[in-house]
Amino acid sequence: MLKGIPKILSPDLLKVLMEMGHGDNIVIADGNFPSASVHHRVIRADGHNVSSLLEAILKLYPLDTAQVPVILMDNDSEVKPPIWKDYFNILGSYDFTYECVDRFKFYDIAKEAYAVIATSEPALYANIILKKGCC
Repeated sequence: MLKGIPKILSPDLLKVLMEMGHGDNIVIADGNFPSASVHHRVIRADGHNVSSLLEAILKLYPLDTAQVPVILMDNDSEVKPPIWKDYFNILGSYDFTYECVDRFKFYDIAKEAYAVIATSEPALYANIILKKGCC
């Protein structure tokens, strides 16, 4: 057992986070996201939600400061997904900007990501992409 590592982060996920370099993206996907058809490297996080994983990952994962480090899947509605409030609360202590993109552009960006984390998140449009920065 290692100290200071959030227990929600599996060994497979920790390995992927360590392998990633500056500028690589990782997708934290909700339960409706087509993870396996979008990407060949899928880390299963069944039983976990996006907010809990986001909070745990950010304890170890530096966000990029040179480019937009957070991408959200937009629902094309004036009323944004309620889960975004959770994300902004978690991200509030980090220096970040974000971009909202439609579902199909999000899929295209996800195809180029380093990996996709498939969660059991039931909220709709709860997908988020994080761009890794330097320590």
